[in-house]
Amino acid sequence: MKKEFSKQWVASKQPRKQRKYLANAPLHLKRKVLSTNLSKALRTKYGTRNVVLRKGDLVKILRGKYAGKQGKVVEIKIKMSKVYVEGIQVKKQDGTKVNVKLQSSNLQIIELNLEDKKRNKMINSQTSETKNKTDKKEVKEVIEDASSKKKEKIKDQIKKTENKK
Repeated sequence: MKKEFSKQWVASKQPRKQRKYLANAPLHLKRKVLSTNLSKALRTKYGTRNVVLRKGDLVKILRGKYAGKQGKVVEIKIKMSKVYVEGIQVKKQDGTKVNVKLQSSNLQIIELNLEDKKRNKMINSQTSETKNKTDKKEVKEVIEDASSKKKEKIKDQIKKTENKK
């Protein structure tokens, strides 16, 4: 197996190849993998399921020893694909405290850090796209409901005429 990253790689069922792809991936792709799902309130507000983590986001830990705890993202190591959260620390043998490395897949964003104008613009553009999609779905549902009501009316009229005969 080659050690370099391959742009031609599409997918594989084999976990070793998936791990190799992520381990050898360039940083701009590793950053995308650091996306984290949003809380249900934020999902409905922004119309997207997940967002790439940023420093300053308020997250809730879903898995592991610290499950249920919340804190702000202090640091993100893209090369290692790890996230450090404020207040989640371990005491070392010599007495010093060290931040615990967490995987982004085990976190959930509760509050977004919208100080960055670029990120704000990106999230707002995503919401407008999803609103357009939902509007189209609602229009289709209304049309389907209307057509089903018309069908029911026609059936009722047929029954009435049959009952009269």
